[in-house]
Parts: sequence; C-alpha cells; structure tokens
Amino acid sequence: MGKATKLTREEAFAALEKHNRDAFHIKHALIVEGVMRYFARELGYGDEEDFWGLVGLLHDIDFEEYPDQHCLKAPELLAEAGAEDDLIRAVVSHGYSLTVDVKPEHEMEKVLYATDELTGLIGAVAIMRPSKSVQDLELKSVKKKYKTANFAAGCSREVITRGAEMLEWELDDLITRTILAMRACESVV
Repeated sequence: MGKATKLTREEAFAALEKHNRDAFHIKHALIVEGVMRYFARELGYGDEEDFWGLVGLLHDIDFEEYPDQHCLKAPELLAEAGAEDDLIRAVVSHGYSLTVDVKPEHEMEKVLYATDELTGLIGAVAIMRPSKSVQDLELKSVKKKYKTANFAAGCSREVITRGAEMLEWELDDLITRTILAMRACESVV
C-alpha cells in the first residue's frame, strides 16, 4: 500500500476545498485525517503516516457535491487532483457495501472504513457534553448513545460494527481507540 505519494498535503487540501465548502465537511475531513495519522503511528505504519492522513483528508471529496454518487465520483476528482491509484482505491474502499464493491483489504482501508462513521458518532456525543470535547469522553458515554438508534442516526452502526469485525477488534476496543485518536488530534482541528 502507498508508502509515499506525489500529492502534497497542500494540494490535497486545495482539492478538498474545491469540492467541499461546508465547514462541517471540512472539519470532518480534518478529524478523519488526524485519526488516520494516529492509527498509522499506533499500528506500526509510521513511515506511511502522510499517506494514511491524505486518505483520511480526502475520503469524502465527492460527498458534498455528489451525495448520491459518493465513492463513485471520487476517482475522477482525485485523479484530477493528482492522486495515485492506491490512494484512490483506499478512498473508494470506505464505501464498500454502500455504494461500491471495493472491499477494504489493507489494514489502513479497514481503519478508514471502521472509523469514518464512528468519528461522527463520537463527535456528536462530545458536543452534548459540558466540555464539548473528547478529552474527558469515556467509552460508557459513547456506548450509551451508540445503543440509541435515533441519536446521530446518520452514523451507521452496521458499518461501524462491520469495520470492527474487519479489523478483528472488539467494538469497545475500536471505540476506545478512536476516542484516543480523536483526543490526539482535537487541538489541531
């Protein structure tokens, strides 16, 4: 999987902003970028951290303009931005079983698949807290809201669960590790 890419962080961010103007989508992209960088380091892929980060940053490049073609329009937009095939494949794989049949295979793709929806859920739980932060957020708070189907209903519990299974992690472990990843990058988002 892509240890290096010709696409710079600056070029990637410019491409993201070209196709996403909503502050919420930009913030989500930055959160997922930070989470992916964290997991690259934690899982022993430190030499691929920039690549993992770019995949996280660009994972929803087509979502705002083409919500009905999410992960289907991404290859075109990413190619225009100068992304290589392995970056494009990684981005597209997070739409597995939803819009595309590109199954996450590399551990990085599985992490993206598992954490994309989960970061949204954790973020929704955090903003309901007095601190509005993940710094003091605990697993039990997320689990309580996870079980409430109408809370952050747009965050698919099925995808999160399937992602944990792909990684062969317990759901509680995935949630705990993702909270820690979000804590690590919260100050830069």
